[in-house]
Amino acid sequence: MNDRAPNRGFASRPGDQESWIKAPDVPPARVGDPAAYSARLTIDVTPELRGRLKIIAFQRGVTVAGMLRDLLAREFPADSGTSS
Repeated sequence: MNDRAPNRGFASRPGDQESWIKAPDVPPARVGDPAAYSARLTIDVTPELRGRLKIIAFQRGVTVAGMLRDLLAREFPADSGTSS
């Protein structure tokens, strides 16, 4: 009955603390991905617009968030500090 291996899950303690402390930090899984370093932006839209956004994103095979990030990046490029 008690022959089961210990469950090593997300919050399990390491077996050898010295090697765990000296282990190098693991880089983020998505290095260079702008979504990995993002801030949340909340906007109010009508239910109709929200529905249209969801349908268009689904048809394009992307998420609404990804589609809006691309739209904002296109409309407000990083070098837009100069006025035209």
